[in-house]
Amino acid sequence: MKKTRFIYLSVLLLGITCNVTLAQGVATGAPKLRHIIPLGGNAWVNLPDTITDNGLINWSNPKAVTSIYFRVSVIQDLQLSLRLRVPQGQSTIKVTAGDNSITKKINNTAFDTVAIGKIHITKAGYVKVDLTGISKTGAAYADVSDLIIQSEQADADLAYVKQGSSFHFGRRGPSVHLNFTIPADKKTNVKWFYNEIIVPKGLDVVGSYFMADGFGEGYFGMQVNSPTERRVLFSVWSPFNTEDPKSIPDSMRIKMLKKGEGVHSGEFGNEGSGGQSYMHFPWVAGKAYAFLLSAEPDSVKKTTVFTAYFKDVAAGKWLLVASFNRPQKATYLTHLYSFVENFEPDNGDKVRKALFTNQWIADSGNNWEEITQAIYTGDATANANFRKDYAGGTEGNKFYLQNGGFFSDYMKLKAPLTRQPVGAKPVIDISKLPVK
Repeated sequence: MKKTRFIYLSVLLLGITCNVTLAQGVATGAPKLRHIIPLGGNAWVNLPDTITDNGLINWSNPKAVTSIYFRVSVIQDLQLSLRLRVPQGQSTIKVTAGDNSITKKINNTAFDTVAIGKIHITKAGYVKVDLTGISKTGAAYADVSDLIIQSEQADADLAYVKQGSSFHFGRRGPSVHLNFTIPADKKTNVKWFYNEIIVPKGLDVVGSYFMADGFGEGYFGMQVNSPTERRVLFSVWSPFNTEDPKSIPDSMRIKMLKKGEGVHSGEFGNEGSGGQSYMHFPWVAGKAYAFLLSAEPDSVKKTTVFTAYFKDVAAGKWLLVASFNRPQKATYLTHLYSFVENFEPDNGDKVRKALFTNQWIADSGNNWEEITQAIYTGDATANANFRKDYAGGTEGNKFYLQNGGFFSDYMKLKAPLTRQPVGAKPVIDISKLPVK
């Protein structure tokens, strides 16, 4: 009988202390339950290697580290295997858990399931498995399509992005929202909505959209578009339901009425369609920024003008972003909300967070009232149990939203939240707001 070599180690996986047993060869005892975790939706690798929908294909960079994530809730042993092939020659790869690792020689030219080893989980939370290449005689170390885990006990709360779902949205990660609670006597007469955002230092990840003023017909917030570009974005949906803005009839198009200096305007699609505006603005993590939105309904023409203003709170100067005319409906602001999302799948393994504070609404008579309650919710990725790295709550007089990065202390969705009041009504001279 072939001798099996066991290596015992204690490892810290994303803040989860685990006792880990890695076995080279086939472990004894046949696990009863099996989960196939596709790398296409659950793995990240540094460039120039990439993760495709088919997994880690043509893995050739000797400096590449591929990290695969899944979340568990049951304390038990897990047998790990990889489904892979070596297109040519022989390779030696390394599977790393914390500071400890095991090497494995592979040379199967067709996709096959290769046993890696066994880990023992002692706490619920995210588990990370790292792959690195040691040597290869061919052009690539391997093509790896899946991580396979086997267990004795069922885990009803096991979370990973499933085969057959959207890997694009799965790798982007869950979005989380604050749905603000508006007093019943104000719901149909909200003309103004004021909100402030602070993004903590180090959590302003590329691909993040920190959205402050969401409403029934659009949204308004700030983004990190690249390492050197940041935007303040304001969009209004067309009443015509389409993903192609070019197909919108003229009678249902969003019309630009005015915009601030240097503001770009155009149309958007692929998530509904409508009018979009943005300005480049070098906003800084750790500082507070204010967002002010207004609605001017015209019941005769059945249209509404939505206007967005932005300012650096410390600087104290309002900037006009844009003003759009939306046809087919006269309405004040409804369904007020904020969200944090990631629109860059390759950065879905990084944590982002925003603090939201000092929310105020005003009616058509400019009577202001502070909003201190919200319902915390998530998107389809969160609700499908594919990703559970999301959180929302309060920190004193601020709400917060956090997502991405595979942190383990997630917060259950649909929770009512109440922050402490700030009590400082925004001082806004409406007559002096910029018109260009």
